[in-house]
Formats: sequence, C-alpha cells, structure tokens
Amino acid sequence: MIAGSVPILSCDQARALEKKLFAGDEAREWPAMQRAGRALATAVLCDFAEIGEFPADGRVLVLVGKGHNGGDALIAAQAFLEKFPAARAEVVFTFGERALRPLAARAWRELVHTAGARVHGSAGGPPALSPEVGESPALPFDLCLDGIFGFQFRPPAGARVEKLIAVVNALPIRFRAAVDLPSAGLFNADFTYATGCVKTPRVEEFAVRAGRVRYLDLGFFAMGGHVPVPACPDRVLTAAVLAPLAALRSPYSDKRTYGHVFVLGGSRRYPGAVLMTVLAALRSGAGLVTAFVPESLVAAFAARAPEAMWVGWPETPAGGLALEGEHLLREKITRATALVVGPGLGRDPETLALAKSIVATSSVPLVIDADALQPDIVCAGKMPRVLTPHAGEWGRISYAAIPNAVIVLKGPVTRIESRAGLRPAPKGRSQTCPTYYSFFGGPVLARGGSGDLLAGLIGGLLAQTPGDPQRAAARGVVWHGLAADALARAHGQTTLQVTQLLDFLSPVLRSAGAEVSAGNEGEA
Repeated sequence: MIAGSVPILSCDQARALEKKLFAGDEAREWPAMQRAGRALATAVLCDFAEIGEFPADGRVLVLVGKGHNGGDALIAAQAFLEKFPAARAEVVFTFGERALRPLAARAWRELVHTAGARVHGSAGGPPALSPEVGESPALPFDLCLDGIFGFQFRPPAGARVEKLIAVVNALPIRFRAAVDLPSAGLFNADFTYATGCVKTPRVEEFAVRAGRVRYLDLGFFAMGGHVPVPACPDRVLTAAVLAPLAALRSPYSDKRTYGHVFVLGGSRRYPGAVLMTVLAALRSGAGLVTAFVPESLVAAFAARAPEAMWVGWPETPAGGLALEGEHLLREKITRATALVVGPGLGRDPETLALAKSIVATSSVPLVIDADALQPDIVCAGKMPRVLTPHAGEWGRISYAAIPNAVIVLKGPVTRIESRAGLRPAPKGRSQTCPTYYSFFGGPVLARGGSGDLLAGLIGGLLAQTPGDPQRAAARGVVWHGLAADALARAHGQTTLQVTQLLDFLSPVLRSAGAEVSAGNEGEA
C-alpha cells in the first residue's frame, strides 16, 4: 500500500467504520460533524476561487434532509456566514424541521444563533424556495449545499424530493456542492465532498452527477478505526504521498544522489511537447536531466532550458528521430536511472521502430507516453514501465499483454494500477494490486501539454526511486493535480497556459509537507 492513501469503502464498510468510531454516541459524533462541516466550508471556499472570490454579500442555499449530511451542510453554512457578515442563507428542510435528527437539529439551532435574521427557513422566516410549489427566488444563489441524503440513501427519493431537486438544478446557481454524494443521484453537483471516507458510489454509481470529487480527511483512519477491506481495495491518494519530497534533503548529497533522467522525444512537427517534458523533469527534484531531441531543435531548447543536457539526434526526412542515432543513447544509458520515451515523437514509422528498439533493450525503468503508446512498443522489453495514456491512447493498448507495468489512466479522475504481464481484468482493473484514484486537478488540465508535463514529473521522480515505479507515478499524479488546482484558483480555468502549472509545484509541495507535519497524513 502507498503511504498517504486511504481505502474506498462500500456503504456497509463505511457504516461499520462509523459504528466502531462513534458507537452511536452523540458526544463523540458532534465533534466529528463539526470537523466535517468546517472542512466542507474550507474546501468549498478554496474551490470557489476557480470562478472568483465568494461575494461578501453572497447568498447560500442549503438543502437539508434528516441526518448527518444535513448537519454537515448547516455547519458549513454557519462557517460561511461567520466569515462573511453580509452573507445570507436560505434553508430548505426537505422533510420538515421536525424530521431533523438530534445533531442536525443542533446544527440548525447554532446556525440561527450565529446568523439571526440572515438565515431564513422553516424556523427563521418564509423560505425563498418552496419545495411544494417550486417557486424561484428573486435573486440567484452563489452557492448551494446539498445535504439531503447520505450514503445510506435507498431509492426511491419520492416525487416531492425529485421535484425539489429538479427545481434547484434549474436555478442560476454559481457553485453547487454535494455533501458525500449527490442526493438521490439527481442533484447536479459541480463538486462532491466525501467526508471522512470515500464510499464506492462516489467512484461508480453517481459519477455523472458528482462533478469533481474531493476527499475531506477527518482523521477517521488515524483514529484507530478499522474495518475489513477487500484484499485488492480501491484507494484514494492524498497530498500526504508528497510528504517525503517536502522533507529536508541530506547535506551529504550531490546531483548524482537524486537520479539522472533521460528524455527521448520531439520532432519538427511537435517540438514543444518534449520541451515541456524536460521543463517538468527539471522541477521534479531529479539531479540530472539529459534530453535526446532532433538536432535542429537543440540550440533553441538549450537557450530555453540550459540546466538540461541536450543531445542532438539525426533526423528522418519528416523531422523525426532517425534509427541511425540509436548509438547516442546506448553510449550513455549506463548513466541514467530512468528513461522517458514519447513526448512529441510523432508517428513516423522509422521513429516508432526506434522507440520499440529502445524500449526493448532498455536497462533502466521507463515512462512511455504519447505516440510511443503503441501495442508493440509498450509490450517490448522487460524493464518496469509507467504508461501514461489518456482515454484515446488507452483504447490502442488496453488489451495488450503489457509486462511489469504501472498504468496511469488520465481523466477527470486519474486511475493508477499495476500489472504483472496479465491481460486486463474485467473493466480494465487489476485483480492482484490496489487501484489508486487521484481526485486532484480538473478542467484546467484539459489543454494540450498537460500530459507532457506529467510525463516529465513522473520521469524525474522515477529517476529518484527507480525501484518503485508505482510510488513515482502516484506522487507525479498527485503533485501535477495539486499544482493544477492551485493554478486554477489563482488564475481561473480559461485564460492561462498549461506551463504556468510549473510555478505552482513548489508551493503545493511545501503545503503538503506542512499538512503532514500538522498530523493530517491519513492511513499508511
């Protein structure tokens, strides 16, 4: 298991975990609900930054059911109204205020005590949104917190609830947040915040409605609670996987201590991809970076990134890497601890034949990316390899018998799994190793070049830990995703260049180290 990851539980396992942790004792559950609500408010405020600042006089719509999810949402609303004294909240009690369970009722009382006339609901004035008649409010809401149902929900939701959710889905709301899961699988969330632990429906049943998923670590796994999990569990990666990278380095080290990554790629048609990979590798912490690129590109690239060693490679007539240059890499490969093959390579048949030969004879672990993700290339040789396909590239190689590989399947939720030369299990999932999920990153990465940066990061990390490609892949994915989140919060999702992500690698790494130092490291 990768340290800094936590299991994804089934609903039954989640119930067993909470029963063991709290045993139905409200005196123990109330602090946990407080942590959940406050963590929810903090996370929502961070993610809201991707569309700008939360307005000082913002309007919050809170959908409350009977139980803990409603309590979490009410506590989050309280935190917002405390932070923004001019903000207001409209609370809709889906089943009526009298249906609230004790802790949710307590959260409602505390919200009213804190906000007074700034909160309206069944106990604070006429609601601005009536579930009975579906009246629309006079003004749009800035934020909606969906806390109607929790993970114990069993369909059907009922016509009244379905009508309410349909009305809310149609409202002009800037940011929609679901607590734990989108209620009844009907609420259209921009973000879903899994509190305490991630339940299986988050990844599967409600994926379409969930939007982007965030895991809020409340310390459940660090509290000693444990429930049996499958032998091959799904797991969520947290920022804690980066903690070792944020620690002090030994004063008795030099550039050779931190690995030497080789990068092979580029073509006249796609010159920028390999440059972005090298730039990311230089930021990964690797001690040395050597790039093998078409000789016509060397001068410009060396001026852009003089820290790397640039080796000019003979070119095919189409501007790709020619077979005749293979000796250049073979002469130097003993100096490398990892090799990245593919960024900007193109599909010149001669170049792809070269890539296959290099992968087949490599004596160091590899990262295989982009156009090198061809069935005959990824299956060549025996050295451990990390493959970084997006959905289209995965379609080319998904049924190949890939030896000794870690698969990084990029997407809205990036999945990492290991294989030992077997063909895919059903649904493309490993039968013998955990599957890891990263919920970091978002639409800001939906632009050319983001995958090239990821390949460089993973390559540089692999060079530092060549014996553990899975850990290198996990750290690269999390680091890349956290930097993307930070970039979007600073500049929005639209008017930016993907290379700006590199400037956020250092801040998010230092932040991850600080979180772990504060004891927020999840389960090893």
